[in-house]
Amino acid sequence: MSNAQATSMGVIARVWSWLPARIDRRVRFIAWASLACQLLLVGTGGLVRLTGSGLGCPTWPECTAGSIVTTPEMGFHGIIEFGNRLLTFVLVIIVILAFFAVFRMRKVRRDLFWLTLIQALSIPFQAVLGGISVLAKLNPYVVGSHFIVSMVLVRITATLVYRVYHGPRGTSAATPPWYALTTRVAAVFVAITVVLGILTTGAGPHAGDENTHRNGFDPKLIETLHAVPAFAVFVLTLALVVGAIRLGLPRLFPLLLLAVEVLQITVGLIQANTGLPPFLVGVHLVLAGLLVAAMTAVTHTLESDADLAKPAPEAATIAA
Repeated sequence: MSNAQATSMGVIARVWSWLPARIDRRVRFIAWASLACQLLLVGTGGLVRLTGSGLGCPTWPECTAGSIVTTPEMGFHGIIEFGNRLLTFVLVIIVILAFFAVFRMRKVRRDLFWLTLIQALSIPFQAVLGGISVLAKLNPYVVGSHFIVSMVLVRITATLVYRVYHGPRGTSAATPPWYALTTRVAAVFVAITVVLGILTTGAGPHAGDENTHRNGFDPKLIETLHAVPAFAVFVLTLALVVGAIRLGLPRLFPLLLLAVEVLQITVGLIQANTGLPPFLVGVHLVLAGLLVAAMTAVTHTLESDADLAKPAPEAATIAA
């Protein structure tokens, strides 16, 4: 073996030994960073729309004809839209780190391996869908599809955070049937609320560009329809909180879900009665991501304690 080959093998061995072989602070940090980045993308995507910068870069994958980056001629809107595109590269770095953070554990923690792999595979899909949104001149249904994928990724990254702390998914129930059914019905209503929220936004004034067509729904009607499942989720969550307290079940996540809903409903009512100010609409979008994340955590508490009480992830070290 030549000196160069020996050096290369030595570097690879050092890198391999540095990769986590068990759940540690690095893995936890990266899991949280994955979730935070998805929520940040939701926020910046909302900023693009709410500042009318959706076509700040009028083409894709270039920002404008002949330039991959924004130009002075694109002005403020070009900076906002191009800045949002740059966040994709931050996400790429985080996803790569997440993938390699669990790579050595892939045989005993296949759940973490697949969750990080799905995130990695989603990046080009999201980028292309975002490009189609631009090329379709911010068609509200394409933009809405982009947001739905973002919510799916929030759920995936929230699951990653939960599994890092609680271990693999259990196989038996940890709650009474009525509690599990209520949780799943609430999750369905959360999904309906998000979809109707997308349609409400698609009918409203914040199109991302002043020349973009809206979806044609009556704004007041779709806004009312959006509120119905939102309040249904609130009532169901109250039942979960009361049930968790009375039955001695984990109550942190139901309480967190309830807190997010109170904020979401409050912001929604204020924005609906103040002419949909952009700042509040942006807060409402980010809260939608937090709602999905909190609902995800609640659904994961339905697994049995016995399954989750197996040897802690920290103890599941893997031979190098």
